[in-house]
Order: sequence, then structure tokens, then C-alpha cells
Amino acid sequence: MEQPSLSSGPTLAAPLGALAVAVEQRAPSDGVRLLRDLRNPEIVEILSHIHPAIALSVLLKFPEDRRSEILNAAPADRREQWSRNQAYPEGSVGRLMDAPTALFSPDATVREAVAQLREYVKRAFVTYGYVTDPKGRLLGVLVMRDLLLADPHQPLGDIMLCDPFCLSPDMPVIDVVHEVLHRHYPVYPVCDEQKRLVGLVRGYVLFEEQTFEISAQAGLMVGVEQEERIATPWWTSLRFRHPWLQFNLLTAFLAAAVVGIFEETISQVVALAAFLPVLAGQSGNTGCQALAVTLRGMTLGELRTPNTRPLIIKETWLGLLNGTFVGITAGIGMYIYAVLHHSHNPLMLAVVVFLAMIGSCFVSSVCGAFVPMALKRFGADPATASSIFVTTATDVASMGLFLWLASSLVL
Repeated sequence: MEQPSLSSGPTLAAPLGALAVAVEQRAPSDGVRLLRDLRNPEIVEILSHIHPAIALSVLLKFPEDRRSEILNAAPADRREQWSRNQAYPEGSVGRLMDAPTALFSPDATVREAVAQLREYVKRAFVTYGYVTDPKGRLLGVLVMRDLLLADPHQPLGDIMLCDPFCLSPDMPVIDVVHEVLHRHYPVYPVCDEQKRLVGLVRGYVLFEEQTFEISAQAGLMVGVEQEERIATPWWTSLRFRHPWLQFNLLTAFLAAAVVGIFEETISQVVALAAFLPVLAGQSGNTGCQALAVTLRGMTLGELRTPNTRPLIIKETWLGLLNGTFVGITAGIGMYIYAVLHHSHNPLMLAVVVFLAMIGSCFVSSVCGAFVPMALKRFGADPATASSIFVTTATDVASMGLFLWLASSLVL
């Protein structure tokens, strides 16, 4: 079923509607390029009809003077709400808020409220009414069914739902999703510390935002910016991706340097070169498995600071066990390869592969769990390029351990 518009107005005309869809499918900077030649009222209309967080991101990408012009062209309530939302951090509920609508005094009668609602619904999609005191503090919520069945002369204070559930604007979206998971309300009021109603958030917007965050994780792990979408122009994608590729190249030099240190060992035992990519690929995949589970736990709120130790212990055991079982298979493979190629001491080469596989899987599994937690500890997004860091650590550790064992036990 199509979701109701987030805006306070009628459905967009076809040209502006198509443009609104295009803006939602692009990075905010690209959205600005699509909108900058329009008149300010048209920009306001489009931003009012798209996802609140995207609308705010696009608005903030405009030059300051143009942004001021756009805000001045918006209705007062919309302008105030956009200005208020800017004060909250990215990823918080405050960035998703719409302006409060259908506000009533507790002394107003049902008849008066219904008359006002007939005017409200011409400008906004109204799900609930909200009863507030003169200071704007939320006292209760009005359900349309109760208004329909109540006596027309009854005051709203008698039929409102008192002490309603509300959200804080500073709460991260991931925490809010857990709070509302079993409530399934279409709209949630958002109140500050003084219980003043500062905005409304639609339920599906919360889950859309969370879905967007989760869908972006796979890209963030390898350096793809969260803003990049399928419709993002190639030059913007190049600007987003290329710096991380350069960084990945620099980290790859570290692994190459490790191999260079043992160049003489490889020249004497050529069979080692054939198994370097095997070891790197296996340990890298092990690390990415641990990384995926850790990031998922962070995203779902399952991993708190006191719970990090059990995760590290679990990944340690998984790394050792997986390394043992895979190492047996890899060791047999090395033995057969060494015999077929008449390599020196094939049995010891098999032992080297076996031990190196255990050590590298252990290191990669622990790194996969530790890297995102370390990034978060330093205030960075735990998903950002975490795969690059994990792959570098595992390549250096696995190749270094493999070649060191070979030089110590075989030569």
C-alpha cells in the first residue's frame, strides 16, 4: 500500500512528483543540482514531500544565502521545523521530525476540535490529535474513533489518552526502532526534556531510515559512501570511491612488503607462492564473517560495551576451530602439490600450511570483531571501510606467519 505523503499539502503535480522521486534516489549534493534552477516555492514543495532526513540533507547542501531564501519561502511551521531539526545529530529522531499538527487545548470541546480538524486535513495528513497546555507540553493524544463517538460538548481532556508514549529527539534511530518494535503506532510524538511537543515522526519513516542504514553497511565496509545510490552520476561515484581505493592500495603495499622480506624463502621453495593467495583468501573471508556478525550486532543494538568480551571469546574459538579444520584440508592439498612438483620436504610444508591457517584464521576472526568496535571507540562509523582494515591486518598476519614458519621449519 502506498504510504501517505509526509508533506502538509496536496499531492505533487506530475513534473514535480517525478523530480521528488529523483531527488530521493540521489545523494544530497546531486539533489541540489536537480533543484537549484527551480523557484524557491517549488523547492519547498518538493522537499516537503520527500523523506524528512533526505529533505534536510538536501537543504543543508544549498549555499547559505540560497538556503535562507528557501526557508523564507516555506510556511512558518515548516520553516521552524526544518530549522529545529538541524540542531539534532545525524542518525537521531530529531532529523526525521515533521511539524506538529492538530494541536488542541484540553478545554476545547469535541465539536470545536472536529471543526478545526476539517481545516487541518486540507493541509496535512492527520492521524492523531494532540492535546497540549499553553507551554506546549504534551498532555494527551486524541484518537479519531474516540472523537467520533464522544458527546460533541465533551471537553477533550475527558477523552484524551493521558501520559502517551513519546520519543526523545536526541535518541538514535536504532534505539528507537527497538522501542517501537512492538507498538506499531502510525505516528509518534517527539518531546523534549520539558515534555514539550517538538515534532512528529511517522512509524514507517523510522523503519525506512533503519533499512537505509542497514542497506548501506555492505558498501561502507569497502569504502562506498552512504550517500551513493544507483542513480548517482559516475563522476560523483568516482569522487566517493576513489580515495578509498588509493588507501586500499597503500595498505596492500604493506602485505607486499611482508612478502618481499621473505623473497629468498619463496625463491628456494616455489610451492609457497602457490599457496599465498589461498591463505590470504581464506583468512580474509574468515575476518569478513566475523565483521559482518559484529556490525549486525551493533546495528540491532545487541552489542553493548559490557558484552564485547563474550564476542571476542566466541570469535577466538571460531577462528581456532575453523582454522584447524580448514588447515587440515589445506595441509593435505599442500602435501599433494609438493609431492607432484618434487618439492623439498613436502610433509613439513603441509605442517607449515596447517599451522599458518590456524594462526591466520585466529587473527582474522579476532580482527573482524575488534576493528568495528575500535572504530566506534574512536568516534568513527564502525562500518566505514572496516573491510579494508580487516583485510590488511589479515593479509599481513597470514602471509607473514606463513613465510616465517616456512623459513624456520623448512629451510
